[in-house]
Amino acid sequence: MDTQRILFLKVPIDIVKVEDLPDVIAGLLASAKNPPSAAPAAGNPPVNGQNIVLLSLSDLLRARRNGEYRTYVCNAALVLPISKCIVSGAKFLTGKEVPRYMPFKFVISLLSILEKQENSLYLLGSKKRTLKKTEKNIHTTFPHLNIVGRHSGRIRKREAPAVIQAIRKASASLLLVGKGVRGRELWIARNSRNINSGMRLWCSDLFDVFAEKKRRPSDAIFDRGLEGFALCFQKPHRFLRVFPLLRYYLLLLFYKIFNK
Repeated sequence: MDTQRILFLKVPIDIVKVEDLPDVIAGLLASAKNPPSAAPAAGNPPVNGQNIVLLSLSDLLRARRNGEYRTYVCNAALVLPISKCIVSGAKFLTGKEVPRYMPFKFVISLLSILEKQENSLYLLGSKKRTLKKTEKNIHTTFPHLNIVGRHSGRIRKREAPAVIQAIRKASASLLLVGKGVRGRELWIARNSRNINSGMRLWCSDLFDVFAEKKRRPSDAIFDRGLEGFALCFQKPHRFLRVFPLLRYYLLLLFYKIFNK
């Protein structure tokens, strides 16, 4: 695959050009369909599916302090930055140009690639009504994409084994997981060995966007890296994120000075 993985502040990031994305996804699909039969080498994690991580700045800082989340990111098949602060910081430290992806556009591109190959999709998360509308709108936009199952994010403890079994039996090419699931993206990591070996992606609140309950940031706002700032007026407590941002810039300066 046409990818290059770098370590940025001890967190892995993949450099994938937009034009190379179809080939990269095709490679992930091939690996999911034909996982290595041999046991992994000592010290390497077992192959348990092809996890894709869309990495925000808060995710990057979380991976530095949370061992479980760091393992999830480090073991992912693909880690793509969605924050302008990450790509500018990576250029500052490494001199490398790292493409940045808008989550909504990335998922649309991913579904389009899957549809062309007549692959399948399973939806997990959100509320039943939102999920039903999400499925309808995805099916309308991608009529040749086979949606093999869906389940809301509310999973009672006694229901969990049946839901996991349904996901495994569906053998979807992509498991799209949204908010409402206990553990959020770590649900994928914690259940990785019990679901099928296809691609998995945590998409946060994108089901609300697909269901037309929430607007995605405009291209102009996203290109300027202001999507988080715009949300602060809806949820003022987000202004407190200025402190992690200052910590991030101090980390960049520290790593630059001491050539970490």
